[in-house]
Amino acid sequence: MEYLGRIREFFGEVMGEFRKVTWPGRPVIINSTMVVLVVTGLAAFFLWVVDMGLARIVGVILR
Repeated sequence: MEYLGRIREFFGEVMGEFRKVTWPGRPVIINSTMVVLVVTGLAAFFLWVVDMGLARIVGVILR
């Protein structure tokens, strides 16, 4: 039964910590999401360009 008491204590502490969290508002979440999408798109474009360049280099070498 001590095990169940420890589990209950753990979840009580977790809920206490959740009450302390300052959750971001909707505008902050939307802006953060847009930043992540733009940075991911730029990284994907950069990797695509590098991949195409390396593919051409390998194609020239293998001819």
